[in-house]
Formats: sequence, C-alpha cells, structure tokens
Amino acid sequence: MNKEQKKELEALFQDNGYTDFKWMDPKDIVVSQWVRMKCIFGCDEYGKNACCPPNTPSIPECECFFREYSTSVIFHFSKQMEDPEDRHQWTRQIHIGMLEVERQVFISGYQKVFLLPMDSCCLCKSCTSKRAKCKKPKQARPTPEALGVDVFQTVTKIGYPIEVLSDYEKRMNRYAFLMIT
Repeated sequence: MNKEQKKELEALFQDNGYTDFKWMDPKDIVVSQWVRMKCIFGCDEYGKNACCPPNTPSIPECECFFREYSTSVIFHFSKQMEDPEDRHQWTRQIHIGMLEVERQVFISGYQKVFLLPMDSCCLCKSCTSKRAKCKKPKQARPTPEALGVDVFQTVTKIGYPIEVLSDYEKRMNRYAFLMIT
C-alpha cells in the first residue's frame, strides 16, 4: 500500500471519528498459544459467544490468517468509567462504528479488510453461542485475543499504553485491529 492510499484511508478513519490509530505490519502481530489458554481457562465468554473459542480457528490457522496480510491498522480507545457495566454499551457503539469503517474500506476496493473489535461480540442481547446459529453472521467478528493475539506485546511494539488493571476505576486502554491488505 502506497502513501496516497494510506492517506485516503486515514481520511476515511478520521471522517468516522477515529483519530487515534497506527499502521502496523501484520508480521509484527504476536500470536501465542498462551492467549488461547487464557480464553479457555479464564474468560467468561468461552463457549458462550459465537465469535469466541471454541468457535474460532486453531492457533496455527490464526497465524496463517495474519501472514496473508501486508497492512493493518491498530485503533486505540481509552476510557475511564465509574460503573464497569457501562463498558458494554461503550464497546458496542465502537464495534458498530468500526464495522461501518470496515464496510467503507471494503467498498473502497480493499476486499480482504477484516475487523477484529476490541471486545467480545456484543451485537445481540443474547448470543446463540454457536457460530452456525449466529443471528448476525455478516457483522459478528472475533476479538484479536480470540485469534490468539497477544495484544499486550503487540501494541507495546508500536508505543501504545496497556497494563493489567487492578480495579475498574482505572483508565482502560483497548484496541481494535483492522486487517486491510
């Protein structure tokens, strides 16, 4: 992707209200088996969300997926909330907005574009928990973590802040990945 194409996409991102992003070579995205283990043995969404493990490809398949791309963008979102439950509405709004960005990038000629949102799919009030029964299969997307991405190591490579939060009163730093070409 040349500089002019990047500038056109940057204008599209900004027109949609997304100004905090960085370009990244997908070869620098860290995919690790331990991330999947955290999904299996530590996430409440495991087996309950159609876009989360075990409804996602194996780690080797995920590594192959990322190698098929030469350009990606990481979007940074930061927020502090008084009530931790408020994050669900916030992440849902961002998920829907980022899906619109994905659609606009697609119709701009980038047929491989694929969004990895910053939080588990939250498009429906209740999930069918099975990908084959998903109510919104064209919009539902897995998170980077669901595909084995070590988000901590990946985003620190490009200078973004991230830390394990000891309580919900601290500012969250969340990341969405847009795989483009």
